[in-house]
Amino acid sequence: MNQLTPMKPDLERALFAEDMIRGLLASPKATPPKWFYDSAGSALFGQITQLPEYYPTRTEMALLANRGKDISEAVGPRRTVVEYGSGSAAKAVALLSALQQPAGYLCVEIDPGAARATAAEVALVFPNLPVRGVAGDFTALQGEVAAGARPRLGFFPGSTIGNFDPVQAGGLLHAMRKHLGEGAQLLLGADRIKDPGLLEAAYDDAAGVTARFNLNLLVRANRELGADFDLTGFRHRAIWNPDQARVEMHLVSMRSQTVHLAGQPFGFEAGESLHTESSYKFDLPRLDSLAKAGGWRIEATWTDDREAFSVCLLTV
Repeated sequence: MNQLTPMKPDLERALFAEDMIRGLLASPKATPPKWFYDSAGSALFGQITQLPEYYPTRTEMALLANRGKDISEAVGPRRTVVEYGSGSAAKAVALLSALQQPAGYLCVEIDPGAARATAAEVALVFPNLPVRGVAGDFTALQGEVAAGARPRLGFFPGSTIGNFDPVQAGGLLHAMRKHLGEGAQLLLGADRIKDPGLLEAAYDDAAGVTARFNLNLLVRANRELGADFDLTGFRHRAIWNPDQARVEMHLVSMRSQTVHLAGQPFGFEAGESLHTESSYKFDLPRLDSLAKAGGWRIEATWTDDREAFSVCLLTV
């Protein structure tokens, strides 16, 4: 069957440079968050998920554990799980443990090391389950058919869908529907709108791990693209934007400066920022609209007692 082709290093570097140049020329400056995830970025994000301020991971894991039986009954037996942007195996193991006779597991992860590690860990826990890790960009599915037997259950946890603006998110869910094929379902994790203080703390922890994760984008650009970002010249900032219902992460220039990338100069004024990530938050009407925009409908929703996070089962 057709599947995602691992991205060659030269192509990945060229796409990274293209996105960085486009973002630095934009007004306001902004870059897509997928370039956070080299090996160092993936490791830092793993640390973030363990921080006391970062509630999404532990809340979603508790939902998968506590409502696993309900999720399994709604999904049904003998489905191949296709996880998009796995990062680690923890949530896949929790889901596969709950499902009835899963037929296989495939993870699609932009970081090749994370794809290999996730697949290896899942295979260790489920030695009789067909398991595969693919290094690829799940934002560029292009209608290809996922590997593994039908029917398939897409798994998109972590509220990663919140990293895309509403139009992009709808397009991505539509692409996943085509990628998963006939009879598809999608289990979607979505962070809920809540107190701004809790939201901002989750993206600006006291230990500074999220700041290092954000700044690693510049470290990667220096290493892979020959840029000359001065890391001491930028600081991490996380803010809640109530009008857009999203947390924004920025790298704010501490002074007026010029940086170079691919032989081009890019000026920053003091206080000017590079917008590196948005994390949209949802209420139930927003989730319903999001599902419909991607050609899905919400079959079931599970939420914790504090209504901090939701896991939704989408069907066609």
